[in-house]
Amino acid sequence: MNIIHPQAARYRPYADASGGWGSAFSVMNILWRQQALAQAPLALFKQNKPDGFACVSCAWAKPGNPHALEFCENGAKATAWELTSKKTGPDFFAQHPVSELRNWSDYDLERHGRLTHPLRFDAASGHYQAVEWEQAYREIGAQLRTLAPDSVVFYASGRASLEASFMWQLFARAFGTNNLPDSSNMCHESTSVGLQESIGVPVGTVTLADFEHTDCIFFFGQNVGSNSPRMLHPLQEARKRQVPIITFNPIRERGLERFVNPQSPTEMLGPESTIISTQYHQVKIGGDTAAVMGIIKALLAMDREASAQGRAAVLDHAFIAQHTEGLDSVVAEADGHEWAQLERRSGLDRGAMEAAATVYARSDKVMIVYGMGMTQHRHGVQNVQMLVNLLLLRGNIGKVGAGICPVRGHSNVQGQRTVGITEDPAKVPKDKLEALFGIQVPPHKGLATVDACKGILDGSVKGFIGLGGNFLRAVPDTSRMEPAWEGLSLNVQVATKLNRTHLFPGSNGWLLPCLGRIESDRQDGVEQVYSTEDSTGCVRAWKGTSTPASEHLRAEVAIIAALAQATLSGAERVPWEAWRRDYALIRAAIAEVYPQIFHDMETRMWEPGGFHRPLGAYERKWTTPSGKAQFVAPQGLDEDDDVATSPSRRDVLQLMTLRSNDQFNTTVYGYNDRFRGVQGTRTVIFLNRSDIVRFGLAAGDWVTVRTAIEPEVLREVGPLQIIAYDIPAGCAAAYYPECNALVPLWHHAERSKVPAAKSVPVTLRKVQPGPADLEHALPTKDQVA
Repeated sequence: MNIIHPQAARYRPYADASGGWGSAFSVMNILWRQQALAQAPLALFKQNKPDGFACVSCAWAKPGNPHALEFCENGAKATAWELTSKKTGPDFFAQHPVSELRNWSDYDLERHGRLTHPLRFDAASGHYQAVEWEQAYREIGAQLRTLAPDSVVFYASGRASLEASFMWQLFARAFGTNNLPDSSNMCHESTSVGLQESIGVPVGTVTLADFEHTDCIFFFGQNVGSNSPRMLHPLQEARKRQVPIITFNPIRERGLERFVNPQSPTEMLGPESTIISTQYHQVKIGGDTAAVMGIIKALLAMDREASAQGRAAVLDHAFIAQHTEGLDSVVAEADGHEWAQLERRSGLDRGAMEAAATVYARSDKVMIVYGMGMTQHRHGVQNVQMLVNLLLLRGNIGKVGAGICPVRGHSNVQGQRTVGITEDPAKVPKDKLEALFGIQVPPHKGLATVDACKGILDGSVKGFIGLGGNFLRAVPDTSRMEPAWEGLSLNVQVATKLNRTHLFPGSNGWLLPCLGRIESDRQDGVEQVYSTEDSTGCVRAWKGTSTPASEHLRAEVAIIAALAQATLSGAERVPWEAWRRDYALIRAAIAEVYPQIFHDMETRMWEPGGFHRPLGAYERKWTTPSGKAQFVAPQGLDEDDDVATSPSRRDVLQLMTLRSNDQFNTTVYGYNDRFRGVQGTRTVIFLNRSDIVRFGLAAGDWVTVRTAIEPEVLREVGPLQIIAYDIPAGCAAAYYPECNALVPLWHHAERSKVPAAKSVPVTLRKVQPGPADLEHALPTKDQVA
């Protein structure tokens, strides 16, 4: 069982809007708690500005004409977290063995402060010990050379710049492997697969400017208030133009209900807030395909009625005929489902789906925004393609103010894919890489995240090098993965702070502390700049502005260059040292490998707002095999049929994992989930009131949560305290990453292999934590502040 130290919850429904004074107080609080008042306030004025740094947090687009304060609550938290004055140096590791640190929470590990020195794990003492950089490079390189290339995984989190990402994939391929999993494998790979097949590009088609021209916005499975709050500004502007916003989400998230702009004195001092969603439909977990099918069914009926009565068509038949194929299969699927079936599976009544269809039908320029609530299902790719189907019916791809908008998570997770971080060699310009750099790109596919986990479990993966992130905490099946991780021969982690992955060092464990994104990077005394790509495919330049946390830190580019030189034979023609001295040379190489996207990069990346990568679908040029956009019929309405349980199992709930208002990915900034009204804990489970009663439970009771399939493998988390919440009957929600232990590794999206963490069948068992447990787990003032 995955043990969680229980912490008694304080729950009071949150009555205020998102943003507003709650956001302002939260920012001030974390600046104080992280002792970041010296550097962070000044840095915030540079955040997402042309002469400053790109946010460490989410990948949402940065406007060409930024606000005076171009950051959100979570972005400010990320800045404070990085610019903390707290340090985790050699003296800390001398006092605390790894065995002790495994009992620390994720929050306590990271809040202790920045790593300051390169470290090697000493198995004899059980402690990490400081080493010199040159020793670390030399010994890691020697150890890598003893391993078969395909037994080593080169993982990249989404924070690395385009420059570091390009070098990383080149290092891996020069070493001899395509084992390049990344954080996209855990979230939006379903987008990359689904959009490529449907419209010929693996990314969204909406730009920031489209928000100014749209006349209708749909939201599916995305919590803007916590995960990308800066998007609330264009949403607020759209609502001021009376643009309807229609939301489909199992839980009512405050950011999609009401918003007060913290940068507006009038709004901050007045009682009013902006209503965001004009329709809010609480679909059942896994009910999105059925809901979209209901909207399509309603649109088809409206179009047939219009045709019979001689009125203007509802569907854009001219667009469909010229630009698409496959509509007949989608029509047949919609006609084959009765309304009762769609209502039962979606959790919505017919009227709700028809209401959404009615607004869609009378809107000329419609965009669909979605997040991991759509992608993290067994049929996550299908979910994405259903959204495309809906847009294609009325020609809403390839015109201003319309399109598909996946909201990516980490700040450059989309960009690192663009410059070659992928396990599939077919997705990189193999001939150019080989001709320019004298390497041999392996012809076979490498390991994605799920494959890498399987390799660690069966022992075929011997080495793991992580460029940022907290891989072991982010992946599914935690209770199986942690013991298997100890079998690694080599575990190298490039990081800014200590996290749980670092506490399972394997035979040879290394921590290499790098500069944070906000810190000034000077190579041989010369200031360097970086570039990233945001969620809308926009590439822009940025630079760190703050003093590094330690003189012993190295830039990611410098670390990659040194590791490559220490590992490779030198026969390849990669100017690692020249690139380390001048990042403009890396960008020149990127432009040579990807000229269609990055031509004149050194100039264009400084344009206001940066430059957008070319998107054929935006111009209605479909780079699909047929040359047309594809309607794709769903295989069925069940988004997670691999974990389906018998309808007679009335004791089974569908659980989705979610993030709190006080976290970003695996980083936990505190123990308050302000918008959901939870204070002082993360050890809770949100349940429908009717389910609580029928299980003979009560709000405030403690339960353990067990995965309701594959009984021969025990997957259990707890104890968690029950909170009665506004969530559809039969559904439950609890926090990521604590509940990753409940997600079987094999429960992932077809073809994209994204862990299907948004729908896991679980059962509950009532327990009573002992007084000693509760006393030990009482949150500190720092945690609940």
